[in-house]
Amino acid sequence: MFNGAELREIRKQKQLTLQNLADKTGLSMSLLSQIERGLVDPTVGTFWKICSALDVPINHFFRLKDDHEPLIRKGMHKIIQLKNTMTKYHVLTPLQEGKIEFLLIEIEPGETLEQEQISHSGEECGYILQGELKVLLAEREYHLYEGDSIGFSSTAPHRFINPGKTVSLAIWARAT
Repeated sequence: MFNGAELREIRKQKQLTLQNLADKTGLSMSLLSQIERGLVDPTVGTFWKICSALDVPINHFFRLKDDHEPLIRKGMHKIIQLKNTMTKYHVLTPLQEGKIEFLLIEIEPGETLEQEQISHSGEECGYILQGELKVLLAEREYHLYEGDSIGFSSTAPHRFINPGKTVSLAIWARAT
């Protein structure tokens, strides 16, 4: 379950009102308030918009407060899976406050990360380890297979879809 109280705390630390955050994300104040109060879990797209507007990496909301180790052992990675999705984010980044997010993204067959394309600050690149992945990037579509890689500015609207019949596994890095 997403920790909305922490979202509220970060928003207040950054001296943003709900209206300010709504303006930055394009989301309604009502939805943001419900997320902060723990009444609603955000979708993946909504989650990215919030993280981008607050300038925090996605793993910030799922880290342990005392975890400062530079190493994450096999099987000890945190896994993020938002409600109503079959996509899992394995957090590979040991440095929680760094400028790079490093993720293993596992997408079930037929699953899309969001119905609409999203954009946020930074840049990202991905490498397909297994299966296939369709990347919708602005007005173009790229069909990637095992061993393919892609990189782009995260400000370009984008979306990921697994059109295959097997799980898609991809390593992604996002720099802010």
